[in-house]
Amino acid sequence: MTRLLTTEIATMTEMRDPQKVLDRARGRPVAVLKNSKLVGYFVPAEAVATEDEHRVATVEEVLESLRRRRDVNQPVLDYLRDK
Repeated sequence: MTRLLTTEIATMTEMRDPQKVLDRARGRPVAVLKNSKLVGYFVPAEAVATEDEHRVATVEEVLESLRRRRDVNQPVLDYLRDK
């Protein structure tokens, strides 16, 4: 059994009217099924991140994050060092 990565589902027949599928999905990705088997995903443009939503972290931001999470990350680093 295939695990679907979204709760929105449409059949190939419903895809004849993609606007209706988009409206019903309210911006979320839609799993497209044919004969109850997953054939793909229909992803509305609004579900995909735009360039303005992402930026490259500065070195200072990365170092600050590492400092803040040191207590969480250190046991993992110690475990990896022993291997």
